[in-house]
Amino acid sequence: MMKKEKHGKFACSVKVGEKGQIVIPKEIRDEFGIVPGDILLVLADKKRGIAIPPKAVFSELVKNIFRPEEDEENE
Repeated sequence: MMKKEKHGKFACSVKVGEKGQIVIPKEIRDEFGIVPGDILLVLADKKRGIAIPPKAVFSELVKNIFRPEEDEENE
């Protein structure tokens, strides 16, 4: 069962399959533009839980990692 809150927030439960896989509900995939073949970033912390941030977060992280050093010096 999924509950959509105001402002694009979702709450749902998913079942973990035999191989450790989960299905992301269609409404959430649609909202975040997740399509077959996408690579998702999974962040996990024993105390704080698991997060799957939007693709934009992953893209921004990669840009920052590979940003030229001269850009870093200007900050």
